[in-house]
Amino acid sequence: MGRVTRKRRWTAVVVAGAAVAVAGLLWFKPWALWVDETVNEALPSAEATPRAPRTGAPSVPAAPSPAGPVTVAQGRFISHEHATTGVVKVVRLADGSHTLRIEGLDTSNGPDLRVWLSDAPVKEGTAGWGVFDDGEYVDLAGLKGNKGDQNYPLPADVDWSAYPSVSIWCDRFDVSFGAAALARA
Repeated sequence: MGRVTRKRRWTAVVVAGAAVAVAGLLWFKPWALWVDETVNEALPSAEATPRAPRTGAPSVPAAPSPAGPVTVAQGRFISHEHATTGVVKVVRLADGSHTLRIEGLDTSNGPDLRVWLSDAPVKEGTAGWGVFDDGEYVDLAGLKGNKGDQNYPLPADVDWSAYPSVSIWCDRFDVSFGAAALARA
């Protein structure tokens, strides 16, 4: 009888250990550190679409946009929890909308990475790792890829100038992978 009880205990310990290991792997996603996701989006444009000519009518070219995309603020990423490089820009499009553009991004991949506008100051080193969720922030979207060029439309009801920094934020572990201070262009 003691032998059966001991065997059941060991089985329960092994099953529980396996469950904890699987849960830990799913939570930490360590394989993400070795998997790169590259995104190469072009800068969005808000140009007029050319109209198709009517039959027998001469072709009418599209009217030029009143103003092309204009960079109104920008900054360079500094590294926090993970080595992060690239440039971030706030770009005003011809239709008056704004887009956050990240160019040449190179950072580690990770679980639940987000792009945040924040009112927190960008600080070097470990002092800057966790400051971005201390104040006000706008979660723009999940990071599309850990490498390349990507765009994040800024909501029309958000005054982006009230948020002088951008963070690649790991929401799972509440830490900044890298951040950039935005300066008016």
